[in-house]
Amino acid sequence: MALPKLDIVLYTSGTPNGQKASITLEELGLPYKVENIQISKNFQKEDWYLKINPNGRIPALVDRTPASDGEPREKRIFESGAMMLYLCERYDKEHKLSFPYDSDEYWEMVEWLVWMQSGLGPMQGQANHFFRYAPEKIEYGINRYQTETKRLYQVLEDRLEQQSKAGSKAPWIVGDKISIADLACFSWVNWDVWAGVNVKEFKLLGQWSDRINDRPAIQKGLDVPEPFEMKKKMQTKEGEEEYQKMHSQWVMKGQEADQEKRK
Repeated sequence: MALPKLDIVLYTSGTPNGQKASITLEELGLPYKVENIQISKNFQKEDWYLKINPNGRIPALVDRTPASDGEPREKRIFESGAMMLYLCERYDKEHKLSFPYDSDEYWEMVEWLVWMQSGLGPMQGQANHFFRYAPEKIEYGINRYQTETKRLYQVLEDRLEQQSKAGSKAPWIVGDKISIADLACFSWVNWDVWAGVNVKEFKLLGQWSDRINDRPAIQKGLDVPEPFEMKKKMQTKEGEEEYQKMHSQWVMKGQEADQEKRK
C-alpha cells in the first residue's frame, strides 16, 4: 500500500523554539508547508491562530496527512518539544532521530528533551531578555541568567564528556547518534552570543555545536521561515545594534499588549 501524501503545515518564526521544529522536519526529510507567523505584527495573538495554539506562541503544526487507511484526519500540535516527539513517533520509523519506544535510550532522550524545555530554554530566554531587550539594564538579572545559562552549558559539557568516555561516536547526548535531544538543545546553544555567553568556552559543547551546524539539513532548517541572520549581524557593531533594536521592539510591544489585557 502506498503511503499517503504528507500534508503538514508549520506555523513558525525565526526563533530558537521555531527552529527546533524546522530543523527536525528537515533532518527527517519530511515535506511541509510554512506559514510565517510575524511576531512583530502579533499574528500569534489572532483568533485563527489561537485555535491552533491556545498559548499564542510559536511554533505550531497542523498535520492533515490522511490515515494509513485513507481516512481524513487533522492533528494540531503546539509546543516545540511535543512537535519533535510527535514527528518522530509518527514518521521516524527507522529511528533516524529517535530510539525505539521504552528502550533506555528512548527515556534518556525524553529526559534531555524535558530538561531543555524546563531549564535551558527558559533560563537562556531570560538571559536574552535582560541582556538584550529590557529597557533598563538590571545587572542582577543579567548576571543571574547568564550564570545559570553557563551552568546548564556545563551540564551538557559534562554529559558529552561522559558519553565520550562511554564510547559514544562524536559524541552525542544520547547513544551513538544525533537525536531530537541534540536538536532541541542545539537550537538554544546556537544563539549563545545573543544571550551574552560563549559556547566556545566549553570544548566538547563547542565541537558538538559545530558538527550540528555543518549538517546541510540544519542549515536549511535554520533559514525557515526566512534567512537566519543573527550571527552575520553580530559580526559588526552596527549590525548588532540593528538586530537588537528590531527584536527589542516586538518583544516589548508584545509584553505591553499582554500587560494591557490584564489590567
